[in-house]
Amino acid sequence: MKIGAKRPSAEDISLALRRRTEDVERQVGGLYDTVLAPAFPDGLAVLAVGGFGRRELFPHSDVDLLLLVDRHHAGERERAAIAAFWQELWDRRLRVGHSTHVPAECSELNEDNIELNVSLLDQRFLAGDRALYEYLAEERLPRFFERQREPLSRALCRMARERHAKHGGSIYELEPDVKEGPGGLRDYHLVRWLRRLRNGAAPPPPEPELAAARDFLFAVRAFLHLAAGRDMNQLTFALQDECAGDEDPAAWMRQYFSHARRAHRAALDEMDAVEEQSSTLLVQFRHWRSRAATEDFHVSRERVYLRAPHRLEYEPLLAIELFRFAGRHGVRPAADTERRLRQYLPRLRRYFAEARPLLWPALKALLSTPYAAPALRAMHSSGVLGAVFPEWERIDCLVVRDFYHRYTVDEHTLTAIQAIADLAEGHAGDARFTDLMTEAGDLALVLFALLFHDVGKAAGAASHVAASAEAAAAAMERVRAPADERRIVRQLIEHHLDLSAAMNSRDLGDPATARWLAGRAGTVEILKMLALVTYADIAAVHPGAMTPWQSEQLWRAYLVAHEELTRELATARIHDPGAAEFIEGFPVRYLRTHAAEDIAAHIELERRSRERGVAVDIRCERGYYRLTLVSRDRPSILASVAGALAGFGMNILKAEGFANTQGTILDTFVFSDPHRTLELNPQEFDRLRVAVERVTLGKLDCKTLLKGRPRPMLPSRRARIRPAVAFDGSASDCATLIQVIAEDRPGLLYALASAISAAGANIELVLIETQAHKAIDVFYVTSGGQKLAPEQETPLRDALLRACAG
Repeated sequence: MKIGAKRPSAEDISLALRRRTEDVERQVGGLYDTVLAPAFPDGLAVLAVGGFGRRELFPHSDVDLLLLVDRHHAGERERAAIAAFWQELWDRRLRVGHSTHVPAECSELNEDNIELNVSLLDQRFLAGDRALYEYLAEERLPRFFERQREPLSRALCRMARERHAKHGGSIYELEPDVKEGPGGLRDYHLVRWLRRLRNGAAPPPPEPELAAARDFLFAVRAFLHLAAGRDMNQLTFALQDECAGDEDPAAWMRQYFSHARRAHRAALDEMDAVEEQSSTLLVQFRHWRSRAATEDFHVSRERVYLRAPHRLEYEPLLAIELFRFAGRHGVRPAADTERRLRQYLPRLRRYFAEARPLLWPALKALLSTPYAAPALRAMHSSGVLGAVFPEWERIDCLVVRDFYHRYTVDEHTLTAIQAIADLAEGHAGDARFTDLMTEAGDLALVLFALLFHDVGKAAGAASHVAASAEAAAAAMERVRAPADERRIVRQLIEHHLDLSAAMNSRDLGDPATARWLAGRAGTVEILKMLALVTYADIAAVHPGAMTPWQSEQLWRAYLVAHEELTRELATARIHDPGAAEFIEGFPVRYLRTHAAEDIAAHIELERRSRERGVAVDIRCERGYYRLTLVSRDRPSILASVAGALAGFGMNILKAEGFANTQGTILDTFVFSDPHRTLELNPQEFDRLRVAVERVTLGKLDCKTLLKGRPRPMLPSRRARIRPAVAFDGSASDCATLIQVIAEDRPGLLYALASAISAAGANIELVLIETQAHKAIDVFYVTSGGQKLAPEQETPLRDALLRACAG
């Protein structure tokens, strides 16, 4: 079954679900007659609940059953019959969710088992004692749901918010869970349950948009079950390829997110309605205080309402003022307010399409509020952000399948803006960037630059930066922003990747890198703003993207550029007479990149190495690990140690090597431990140290350690990466920069480093970045103490490409 150009109709899916439901009903009914009925001539009814009760049995859904008994039977015959009934269902390969209850248990609120109460919202009779069933369904349950409407509704809302948080809190996950994730089928069910509780009866059919979302999600989930042969609900990249059929997967996913947004918005509206009716003293106090009320807006239970919504027709700027109000007070527009705004979107689009001199002051005031991030998110949700800036609508639900970013482009942008808010509130992990915010000038311009930094991705060009800058310039011209502020925003967007590029692919100890960064930023003020933009951009890739290592590297990149701009770099020298013999022959960058205490530790490590020919030190630093070794020089040491670390499952982040005139080498590796092997098994420190010592001395072939390390699975059949090798002789004063892009695999760095060593070149520094399954490795390489000669590049490129291919 394909879902794409030949997507099955809603009728096809409904028919498939109904047929499976009817098949399971026949099996359950037959087993009741042969297994349960002899032991229970009366006093037992079989109920379908949950998805089975809704007649939504997907190809591999659980079959939820409830045995309703008039009393708890202690007789051996009855217990044996019930056990045999469940066992026979499992023997038929039906995954059964089952329970047995008396009517009193079904009609009481159980905080520890709310799922039972919820499942009974979808119950129906299958077999057995109909009088017992009608006693429950027509007498006890209606009274129970009427009496417990509020606590049940609140519990459903609490469970939904916990479920949303568990799945990242966003509908825009690029590999979403179509059942439990925000915007998934569970949100559709939540809408139906809350309406059922509010109305006291089965709700009417859903409105057309919600019905269309349900039908689309039904089709996707049915496909996932058939494709996986099990209860599979995560729409992975690989399954997106299949699900899209003849369509482009990225374009098809925009349809998915559009439908998911409708389901999620409907769920949030229903949850707001429930939570606004809460009668707690705190909410009553918040309602009473009305401290934020104005002549245009009023706040009720932490939601903002328009006093005169019709004014939007002739006063569209009121929409901007609404979100400025929300940003100032930390309140959200009520569901009714968002509906009113969507009603007037055509009018707002026409108004904001023309140049408006008053618009920039209003927008800048919004961006300067304490809660600008949630206000902008609400502005997007209501459609007003796209009405003000048509450029923004181009990235609405836009999917860029680089397999590294976790969110759609619009969600990535809003998450980046939230990262700035988290810094301001001290919620982020690195206080240095929080402190930097107090020095960075106009943060409203930082937020505006972030708002537009990726809109160019809609154009599909290889580099989105120029397109994003042009779009921002056009938008700021339309809203009549001052020329100097337009210049700053454009510069931030044009250079928002520079610090990231330097920290991942340039030697931060090389003066050429400092000069390049300083030249790109131009001023200290712009540099500070760029550091914040870069921090937010990285943090928004996915929740774990801003690692301690990334944060440290970004801060170092900022410092070297700052020192160059303030002309302090020339004084950054360390002189240690006691270290003179050991460091003689080391490049000058060693002194710039190592503090006096580091040099002292290296000297001690060199003293220890004299006895055995090698000394190794491993320590944890700010969430990552640093391995330092001193040894007599021999070919391919750096490559061998890289292989050993890969064999232990470590991810190398950076490696560098120095050699002195006496033939002693100092190599340093910074790595992460994704499986927490060293943290959970302290004895592994010694095993790793011994392995590194042995490969350094040539007593152990690191290929032995690499055997059995599985190649990572590609996220999609369309995710292949063609290896590429580029040489740059201008990026450094004293070395040739080689950038290699390839599919990541265990031992890749070992293979690349071995190829470079085999070519007679020396690796001075290695910088490693991994984006999903794509490895971006940068080597600073010399030959005979000089940059590579042009004639050395072609054979080395061929060797590196062979290494990439494995």
